[in-house]
Amino acid sequence: MAVKLAQRLITAEEYYKMAEAGILGKEDRVELIDGKIIEMSPIGSKHAGCVDKIVAVLNKMNLPDVLIRGQNPLRLSRYSEPEPDVAIVKFSTDYYSSMHPSAEDALLVIEVSDSSLEYDKEVKLPLYASAKVPECWIVNLEKREIEAYHSPVEGRYKISELYLLDDEINIKALGMAFKVDELIV
Repeated sequence: MAVKLAQRLITAEEYYKMAEAGILGKEDRVELIDGKIIEMSPIGSKHAGCVDKIVAVLNKMNLPDVLIRGQNPLRLSRYSEPEPDVAIVKFSTDYYSSMHPSAEDALLVIEVSDSSLEYDKEVKLPLYASAKVPECWIVNLEKREIEAYHSPVEGRYKISELYLLDDEINIKALGMAFKVDELIV
């Protein structure tokens, strides 16, 4: 029989104090998920190249009133601050230098998955849905496809769609379309 022990969850504020105190260093690749400090997978060259390609394609569009953020924190709650690979957020005149964007600021988050596919689908996707991020894409590098999720309801996305290389995918909040092969390396 397994014994359940009480856990003390870490808040985002405490997480940052740990970094300031040197408990977490710059070399620590971690993110705060549901009050727990989670080690992130190392970034391989294919993963990094795909993130850079997506950011470059989106930045070329000169999208008004939004910012394209690559691998930066997104505050979803007091206990969760993941670092999506790419996030399209509402524009902020200070470029979110005074505080990280929140779930209400997010229009689309994109997770690029190679070794992290299971984690992205089972942990991060429900986290984004619970925070009501309107749209989330998971780029599956192995299969070279994009799974798009939108319409969050009660901690999950109501609608999921699969896009293959020849398909066109829409960013719902912006009404813009891209060919999948423009986004995947």
